[in-house]
Amino acid sequence: TLRALRAELVDPKIAEHMGRIFKATGDGVLAEFTSVVNAVACAVDIQRRLEARNADMPEDRAIRLRIGVNLGDVIVEGEDIFGDGVNIAARLESVAPAGGIAVSGTVRDHLGNRLDLQFEDMGEQALKNIEQLVRVCRVRLADTSALVRRALSLPDKPWIAVLPFVNMSGDPEQEYFSDGITEDIITELSRFRSLSVITRNSSFTYKARTMKIPDVARDLGVTYVLEGSVRRAGNRLRITAQLIDAETGSHIWAERYDREIADMFAVQDEITQRIVGMLAVGLEDVSLERAKRKQPENLIAYDHWLRGKRLLWTVGQNNLEARQHFEKAAATDPSFSRAYSGLAVTYQMEALDLLIAAEGRGAYDMAFDCAKRVSRSMKPIIKPTSRWHGLASIAATMSA
Repeated sequence: TLRALRAELVDPKIAEHMGRIFKATGDGVLAEFTSVVNAVACAVDIQRRLEARNADMPEDRAIRLRIGVNLGDVIVEGEDIFGDGVNIAARLESVAPAGGIAVSGTVRDHLGNRLDLQFEDMGEQALKNIEQLVRVCRVRLADTSALVRRALSLPDKPWIAVLPFVNMSGDPEQEYFSDGITEDIITELSRFRSLSVITRNSSFTYKARTMKIPDVARDLGVTYVLEGSVRRAGNRLRITAQLIDAETGSHIWAERYDREIADMFAVQDEITQRIVGMLAVGLEDVSLERAKRKQPENLIAYDHWLRGKRLLWTVGQNNLEARQHFEKAAATDPSFSRAYSGLAVTYQMEALDLLIAAEGRGAYDMAFDCAKRVSRSMKPIIKPTSRWHGLASIAATMSA
């Protein structure tokens, strides 16, 4: 299945090549890489391993991926990324052949001879909802037999995975709440350069799975694992957290918090600080203070944001419903920057789905308007940035 393919191949390979999935779209994902070399190396690695996997399957059960890679200017705010660089990557994926990789001319020029690959120049092409023509090149996978070398080695610093906190409330509808707390802790830990944190998507492949911590750590290549649980009852909240040394299986630290729900952010900050204090050497107190985001003034706004975010991660047509929650969050707390960030993502996804370029541009304009509101509502120390990233769009097709 597509879910199994992501858990077993796609997500681990993206993490291995220092990438981060920032959007899942039903049968595909969008990922960012700080190096375009890593992005293309990851794409080739995935396609070659999938080809070997399909060789042992009946043709009617084979799954083939289309991958597009672009290097472009993007706007980054927290976990969200948007801009024309993302949109072009998604459009390149749509013109790639099943089992193949399409890259922009910019990617081809930046790669040079750094990977043992050959390309076929397809010329300038008109891509849906992209105003200018884009030069497209196809990677000739069959022409190169040597495996793509890993472009960058893992940094020499602690690696940690935060597993999805278990919802102990007895109400499946509260699942979004425990997931949201997990994601917030991942985000906060990721702010520290002295730590390397496994991405949300890779960690969440272990949700609701019973596995031994050493096995999880071996799969993800980490030395530390944080796991926990959340129980919500009325205005009361119980959060447990355990930091585990994956090599020995021993508990480095464990704590239980029984608090009012209004103290939730303080608990998240305390968990983050305890972990950073134990694993990241040389951090000053000012670094911990700077890592703290402006929290929402109203917990109702935060609740709507969590619900909207969960809908964006859920397979299916939930974009408009997610937008409604983000709009309610922004209306409840106009200073809550993540509400506007969520709105920007919904308009970007709408633009990617529209067939007419003019309609798509209107949705893009709405996305950038929301991004500007993010900037106005955030503390000066943490603000959206514009930077060049390698971007990969990966989508699956079932063989006929």
